[in-house]
Amino acid sequence: MPNTREPLLHPVPILSLRPTQMTVGMREVKEKRKRWRAHKSKRKQAELLGQHMIPVVLGPDQRHYVVDHHHLARALHDEGVKDVLVTVIADLTMVDMKAFWGVLDHRRWAYPYDAKGERRHFKDIPKSVTGLKDDPFRSLAGEIRRAGGYAKDTTPFSEFLWADLFRSRLSTKEIDADFAKALEKALAIAKSKDAIYLPGWCGPASDD
Repeated sequence: MPNTREPLLHPVPILSLRPTQMTVGMREVKEKRKRWRAHKSKRKQAELLGQHMIPVVLGPDQRHYVVDHHHLARALHDEGVKDVLVTVIADLTMVDMKAFWGVLDHRRWAYPYDAKGERRHFKDIPKSVTGLKDDPFRSLAGEIRRAGGYAKDTTPFSEFLWADLFRSRLSTKEIDADFAKALEKALAIAKSKDAIYLPGWCGPASDD
């Protein structure tokens, strides 16, 4: 089974990409949209697309299943971008379609959890990036990482694992009412020993 990253140099329509998760942090999507707009020239935008190819798995239905960069794909779509470059990290065209999602799940290439952190059936995963729902705790987790609350980690869907911790300690109302205050609370949680089991934890230097 090939597992080399092979870039496809011909553009792939964003709307043809199949998500492997149910949610994104829309606050994070908005930030990526701002960064995209900051690259005003077509040359700069083309360079950005070339530097951030979308990693995908080729499915038995010949579709491209996104395994990372869902936020970027959604942001680019919302900014009117029609096509992106992709990197095929695995060719699963030989897998029976009935077994396909199980293989993705086993390889940790799928995250079928909704905005409440509850596992759903694979059929509930949206068919395009336009169907991705907002999970404010995923936005919070992304902001906490950028603030130094935990380190970037290669564990698949690590930000969602952090989001689930914050979901258990904070309410959506708190995030909506005062994001900065929720961020402060979440940062304290991230630095506590309660988060020691999570990927990228880099808690307090001492117990003093």
